[in-house]
Amino acid sequence: MLHLRFSQRALRFNFPARTSRGSLAEHVAWYLHLTHSDSPAVTGLGEAAPLAGLSPDHGPGFAGAVSSLCERLNAARLDSLALADVPALVGPGWPALKFALETAVLDLANGGRRQLYTNAFSEGKAVLPINGLVWMGDAGFMREQIQQKLAAGYACLKLKIGSLDFATELAILAEIRAVAGPEQLTLRVDANGAFAPADAPRKLAQLAEFGLHSIEQPLAAGQTAALAALCRTSPLPIALDEELIGVTNPARQAALLDAIQPAYIVLKPTLLGGHAATRHWIALAASRGIGWWLTSALESNVGLNAVAQLTGEYDVRGFPQGLGTGQLYHNNVAAPLHVGNGELRYEPNGTWELP
Repeated sequence: MLHLRFSQRALRFNFPARTSRGSLAEHVAWYLHLTHSDSPAVTGLGEAAPLAGLSPDHGPGFAGAVSSLCERLNAARLDSLALADVPALVGPGWPALKFALETAVLDLANGGRRQLYTNAFSEGKAVLPINGLVWMGDAGFMREQIQQKLAAGYACLKLKIGSLDFATELAILAEIRAVAGPEQLTLRVDANGAFAPADAPRKLAQLAEFGLHSIEQPLAAGQTAALAALCRTSPLPIALDEELIGVTNPARQAALLDAIQPAYIVLKPTLLGGHAATRHWIALAASRGIGWWLTSALESNVGLNAVAQLTGEYDVRGFPQGLGTGQLYHNNVAAPLHVGNGELRYEPNGTWELP
C-alpha cells in the first residue's frame, strides 16, 4: 500500500536573487516522500517549490493543498500509482504539486535512487550543455557575474534584462561582445515582459546588433495579438516563457502557438504542471517547427535533477538548457549533480541527501 508524507526546507540564496518580481532571500521547497508498505525503506522523492509572484499555486493555500493531497492518497489505500493518475488525484491547478507527485512516482517505480528515466544522462554517460545565468542587479553586480561565468568556461550566457536603464544594459552587452563574439559565445536575454508594445520594436532592433540568440518574453503575458505581430517583424528570435503558464487546455495550447508563432518556447515543469505536461508542450512545438529548451525554476537539486533527467530523454546536444541553478543555495539538498565547463553531469552512484 502506498503512503505519502511531506517535509519542507527554506532554501537560502547565496546572494539575494533579484528578479522582475522583486528580491528573494529564500525559497521554500516542499518535498513529497512516497513509499510502499512492501518496501518501506525505499522512498520516491519529489519537489514542489512554487515561485512567489509567478507560480499559479504559490500562496497561503499551498500548505493546505500539500496536506490534503497526502491525506487523500493515504485514505485511498492505493497499491500502485501511474503518471496518468496524478492530475485527478491532485485536482485542478497546483502545477508544482503535480510535478512533485509525478517525480515521486517515477522515482519510486525506479527503486528510489533518484534515477527517474533510463537515458545517457541519468546513467552518467552523457552531459547536458547549460547556459550560465546572469541575475538582474546593478551594473557592477552583473559585470561580476559575467566575468565569473566566462572564466568558468560557459559557451552560452543568459542575461536577465529590464531592471536597469536600457542604455546601461546595452553597454553591458557591448562589453561582453568586445571580449567574445557570437561565434565564441552565445547570448540569450530574458526581458520578463519588461517592454511596452510601443517600445519593443526599437529595443529589439538595438539588441539584435549584438548577435543575440533570442529574447524571452519581451512583452508581458496576455498580449497575444501584440506579441504575434512582434514575432512576425522582430529581427531577434522571440521565445515564450510566462505566456505558457496557466494554459493547460490542449486546444488553447495549440491555438496559442498557432497565433503567436514564436521561434522558441521555454519550458519550466514546475510552472507547467509536471513531466507529462512538459512533454505535451514539446510535442506541440515539434509539430510546428518551434524550438524549445527546458529550464529549472529555482528548485533545489531534487527538482533540478528531475528536470535534467527529463531533458535527458531528448537529443539536446549543442543546445544549452537552463539547468545551472544548483549552485544558488548554500543549504541545497546534497546531490551528485556537478557543473563544469558549461555542462551538467550526473553521477548515478553518487550520494543523495534525503531532505
